Amino acid sequence: MRLRTRSDATDVLPGHRGTVRVGRRVSNLLPRIRSGDVACVDLVDMDTSTAQALLDAGVSAVLNVQPMISGRYPNRGPQLLVDADVLVVDSLGEAALTTIRDGADVRVHEGAVHAADKDGALLAEGREVDGPLVQRLLAGAREGLTSQLDTFTHNASEFLRREQDLLLHGQGVPEIETAIEGRPVVLVVRGESSAAELGDLRRFMAEQRPVVIGVDRAADDLLEAGHPADVVVLSSGVDSALPSTKALKAATDVIAVVPEGISREATAQLDRLGVRPNKVQTQATAEDVALLVADREQASVIVGVGVAATLPDFLDRQRSGLASTYLTRLKVGRRLVDASTVPTLYSGRLRPVHLLLLVLAGFVALVAAIAVTPAGQLWGEDIAAWSRDVVDYLRGLLP
Repeated sequence: MRLRTRSDATDVLPGHRGTVRVGRRVSNLLPRIRSGDVACVDLVDMDTSTAQALLDAGVSAVLNVQPMISGRYPNRGPQLLVDADVLVVDSLGEAALTTIRDGADVRVHEGAVHAADKDGALLAEGREVDGPLVQRLLAGAREGLTSQLDTFTHNASEFLRREQDLLLHGQGVPEIETAIEGRPVVLVVRGESSAAELGDLRRFMAEQRPVVIGVDRAADDLLEAGHPADVVVLSSGVDSALPSTKALKAATDVIAVVPEGISREATAQLDRLGVRPNKVQTQATAEDVALLVADREQASVIVGVGVAATLPDFLDRQRSGLASTYLTRLKVGRRLVDASTVPTLYSGRLRPVHLLLLVLAGFVALVAAIAVTPAGQLWGEDIAAWSRDVVDYLRGLLP
């Protein structure tokens, strides 16, 4: 008979186990995450795009030293993680970044993070975030929108002061080879509903042949869907946002959004891939630069797939991109259409068979109208007599 050892006991302790990856900046953490890993981050109010990036990286659990929902605004990143059955624990405290060692195996149970070794030491303790808690926190956050919008208005004014040449006059927007003027543009950003929205546009894209612009890894989604991007706009310095080499080389134009003063370092990886991008030095997001390019090139309409369309969508973004997004929407507003509205507004191109049916229906209506008049009845009798004569003549030709 084999006696249970202490090691055996640790194997049956409840909780979720995995290798933890620790990092303050999610953008730096993502390249190190492998499928099944536990991510430990430092981010207040996780937005949808960050949550989606963590899901795409294959995390099995997310630990946050900060609150997932602070109450400032109803951010939807935590809901996305919970809906995907990812274990979420927040409010672990700043000390967790020190006590939880990067690359260590951990066990997470009821909001507590333990070492997964035989000692099972408690490393940090927070709050497990589940669906009901998310709903309660979001309900409270909706009441705090007023103060958040006041702060946002100030940030928008400051951003406009710094970037007025780009936003108002188009200075710094790169020249591209792709011909856009007078053509529709479909601009795709990877998001929660972008795949479904892109599917709803199949008929529109097949008939209108729009210019396709992909932002970051949305270029891979487009390639997989059979619509390779003509233009790819990249958030330089974020390796996790970089699409495949195949998607990059399928594009006619590649644009890299880089911070001022570090343009060479920001595009070093693109240079190694043999891709020579046009560079835009701005604090605006890649999505907003893509919109400005399409607007400057005089697109007939810009159909946004995965872009912010509602107030919750708009607020549920990284804090640094809020002012950029708001002001860019004002600049291109008359051209921008949300993808979800296109199937309702677009009935499709008129085909030859439709014209034929229309002519035939008109002819039948005309004949019916004439037939009820005295002259029409007389014509009908003459046509009937002529038809009988033709039939008799043809019969006479038969042996």
